[in-house]
Amino acid sequence: MRETSKPIVEKVAIIGAGPGGLATAIALREQGIDAHVYEKAREFRPIGAGVGLHPNGLRCLDAIKPGIVDTLKCSGCQVQRVTLKTSTGETITTYENPMMKKYGEATLTIWWWRLQQILASELPSDVIHLNYHCIGFEQNENSIITHFENGKTVAADLLIGADGVNSTVREILIGDGQPRYVGSMSWRAVVNYQEELLPDNEVILMKEEKSIVFLLNVGEGNMSWLARKLLPDSTLSSTFAEAKSRVLREFANWMEPVRELIAQTDPERILEGPICDRLPLKQWSYGRVTLLGDAAHPMTPAAGQGANTTFEDAYELAECLRNFPDLQTALANYDNRRIQRTAIIQTHSAEREQLYYQPLQQTNQQLQQKRENFENWMYDYDPKSESRLRYLPETVAL
Repeated sequence: MRETSKPIVEKVAIIGAGPGGLATAIALREQGIDAHVYEKAREFRPIGAGVGLHPNGLRCLDAIKPGIVDTLKCSGCQVQRVTLKTSTGETITTYENPMMKKYGEATLTIWWWRLQQILASELPSDVIHLNYHCIGFEQNENSIITHFENGKTVAADLLIGADGVNSTVREILIGDGQPRYVGSMSWRAVVNYQEELLPDNEVILMKEEKSIVFLLNVGEGNMSWLARKLLPDSTLSSTFAEAKSRVLREFANWMEPVRELIAQTDPERILEGPICDRLPLKQWSYGRVTLLGDAAHPMTPAAGQGANTTFEDAYELAECLRNFPDLQTALANYDNRRIQRTAIIQTHSAEREQLYYQPLQQTNQQLQQKRENFENWMYDYDPKSESRLRYLPETVAL
């Protein structure tokens, strides 16, 4: 542990202004570190779909900056119920969301763009740099120089790659190729809230063989639909209009309100993409460079842990930089704290992605108990407790 309050790094460059990069910048600046965020987009636009924030992620955000979670709750929806339906609209079951009762925080569904806006508002405007596309970096014993497509360079003590599943920083640092397509295509959008389709404070999951649809209230008069289908071809459509036609075709036999919802959506608001992950890494940090979030551990959305484990990363990286005597030791401890946990959740998410498309069936009591134990381990993650660093017991199945 360090005996001085002076930060072991003075300036940090973070690549990527998604929620992970912004949360990390907030955490580091709270420690007096001059953290700057560099984003390749030319502007922040209202993009993205609904995202679910679970107790582990919300606790980490609250530990990073008290008050952020309260702001998010005012903008999003705290889920109280979950309803399962068939593709024809027949209700299979409705159950109360157990998160608040079991873990002290409800699941919060919010528009990705609003999450980004709220986190960005916690930072001085002059530390977020748009139109900065990272194309390379070079490091030595004293600093790291990052090169951008606009011809500019930035010197820092530490470079953090928080630039997503197709991370440039990861490709330069590790070079492990393209993400792995898991066999499921996704289409998603945010539209005006429609109460006749989605009761307030509820999530609806609709299932058919090889396809699923989620309906989420994301707050402030908006809802998000997310459609996924098992498909061998991960080729993207060439235009927005083509993507809309494709999703309408793939879900042509679904109940009318769902098809009508997609049909009414502006094609330019529909995000199309293959669901991908990567195999877990054994090391994230090399010299003065480290990875975070989807750049480090991309996972399928089935367990809803992409954003939540990213906020865990942001908290733990900041804690390591605050508590250890030098950068090498801090980054080694960051890897040690994060890699095994996220590898377990990556594997679980990949398995759960395939289970989504299987018919609902009763599970035996032993398997159900193992699943509950796993979820307890995942959601109980508390940044204020040393027990957060314990690994998954071997007796708990994924």
